[in-house]
Amino acid sequence: MKSSLALSVLSCIFVLAQVAQALHFYAKTGDTKCFFEELPKESLVVGKIDAYEYNEQTGDYYKNNNLKVGITVVETFDNDEMVANQKSSPTGEFTFTSFESGEHKFCLTPIYTDGTSNKAHRIFFDIAIGSAHDYVDSKSTRQVDALTQHVQSLNKKLQEIHREQEQMREREAIFRDQSESTNSRVVKWTIVQLIVLIGTCAYQLRHLKSFFVKQKIV
Repeated sequence: MKSSLALSVLSCIFVLAQVAQALHFYAKTGDTKCFFEELPKESLVVGKIDAYEYNEQTGDYYKNNNLKVGITVVETFDNDEMVANQKSSPTGEFTFTSFESGEHKFCLTPIYTDGTSNKAHRIFFDIAIGSAHDYVDSKSTRQVDALTQHVQSLNKKLQEIHREQEQMREREAIFRDQSESTNSRVVKWTIVQLIVLIGTCAYQLRHLKSFFVKQKIV
């Protein structure tokens, strides 16, 4: 029983960490560091941030709760369309799903909530990439941890937002068709009015000419 339970937990971890990468870098407050990663379509990405502030007096790095890390992810192949944009605590996570395959740019910026500046930082940045289709349903097992449940909830929200965007595009297309149809009818009615006006003028001129002829004026 225990062995099967352990295999279930390991399989969940394997799904979320089919591709895992970790790095750390140094940056000043307000400086932005960007990294590029090729992501396949419909990949579930889980990122973890661990940021530290440098203490010049002790020469060590420590956690500061006022320190935040601004995180942005854009699709470089689609006019830099924003995929994720948030601020993380010194130790935090972010998740998103890549709807299209291609190169994604991850940018991180250390900032302070109290306006502190000119500090040195060491930031650890880890990402795990897995297939969103292979994601384990948390209702079928109680061994999925809190992070997995959080990822599933965010993934559902992203899907809802995507559906709402598709509905908005459909409504915009219907409105555009109605506007074009209305403009076409206005143009046709204007042409009909011009034809009637020209015909009326021609008839009046012909009538006047006939009248003048009868009166022997012309």
